[in-house]
Amino acid sequence: MDKRVIGIPAACAAAVLVLTSCSSGGDGGSANGNVTLKLVAADYGDKETNSSKAYWDGVATAFSAANPAIRIDVQVVNWNDIDKQVKTMIQSGNVPDVLQTGGYADKVADDLLYKAEDVLSTGTRANLIDTFADAGKVGGVQYGIPFVSSARAFFYNKAVLQQAGIAQPPATWDEVRKDAELIKAKVPGVTPYALPLGPEEAQGESMMWELGNGGGHTDRTGKYSINSQANVDTFGWLKANLVDTGLTYANPATTDRKTAFADFAAGKAAMLNGHPSLIQMAKDGKVDYGVAPIPGKAGPLKSTLGVADWTMAFKKNGHREQIKKFLDFVYAKDNTLRFDETYNLMPVTQDTLREMTASGRHKDLEPFFALLPQATFYPLGDTTWDAVSAELKKGIGSAVAGDPAKVLGDLQKKSQDAVANK
Repeated sequence: MDKRVIGIPAACAAAVLVLTSCSSGGDGGSANGNVTLKLVAADYGDKETNSSKAYWDGVATAFSAANPAIRIDVQVVNWNDIDKQVKTMIQSGNVPDVLQTGGYADKVADDLLYKAEDVLSTGTRANLIDTFADAGKVGGVQYGIPFVSSARAFFYNKAVLQQAGIAQPPATWDEVRKDAELIKAKVPGVTPYALPLGPEEAQGESMMWELGNGGGHTDRTGKYSINSQANVDTFGWLKANLVDTGLTYANPATTDRKTAFADFAAGKAAMLNGHPSLIQMAKDGKVDYGVAPIPGKAGPLKSTLGVADWTMAFKKNGHREQIKKFLDFVYAKDNTLRFDETYNLMPVTQDTLREMTASGRHKDLEPFFALLPQATFYPLGDTTWDAVSAELKKGIGSAVAGDPAKVLGDLQKKSQDAVANK
């Protein structure tokens, strides 16, 4: 979904992923009429044993068994590398047929994608939850097909807070600071607040803090406002109150979400912003956790960060009908339900949502279901967002080490350059 919705990185993939055509001609077909579709997907697992490759291999095998003339070549790439690897594929002409990742709009700007209506049946399109289908539109036309959704909330270790003498989770920034000071003093060896501003999902963590001060990556008109005074003040607060005081990681700019989540699941971090995938990790680590709204400067966030991750279909290889068959299969309830339940993510299809809310198996997701309708999303339909997001991932973490105004000013200039050059 950081952002995604949302994703958790896992085992590393190769530095450069090259997809070679198995066809005898430009359409990717073969002499006997068989077609191979190239699927590139992000990895939502946090270790090799729960890598998304197992899921996609299973989907591919089942689909090909039902459609013997269509083979699926599965490539799963960790979240840190997928954007640059896909960029390399496109530049080299080795374009996938189907891509599942965190953003789509830049591909629309380059006229690379099929419209959703060209590669989804009427029934599959009607089954998408409207708000997410709408978020997949550029200029009123849907290109991005939502894959999973998520909302962000505040996680805390109940045992650590109790040991530090804290009766309830913090609701404001000042309470976060005060609680972190108590944890540092009374529970040695635990990171009071896990602040991951490394390249994995810095655009998400930063936006959650910006929202807490009335800021964000864009203003109300949709223009980038990365260096707004509210955002500069936010990073100044983080630097002075959490980083310089040793209440979080020594260098948040090089600390990824994967590390923060793993620390929380191991009982080594007391508080952090997280998404539903952290629930199972915390359970596996036997952490007695709680979930609350994200603290803001003056009170809990009224609008949290919502994230959707996306599927898209490329036109280059000319496999529209085969892609349509495959995507209709992918979006069948049994498949979407299995993926969402494996990674404790929230659905984007109506039948899977009904199943998850009625089954009684997902009580732990209820706080997130409640938050999602009020969520604030990245500017997904802006065709410059992927480029701007990549710059945020690389650079915004340094705002808590250096001069926030300068760092955010440099990023604002890059965002304006991206707009000017689109």
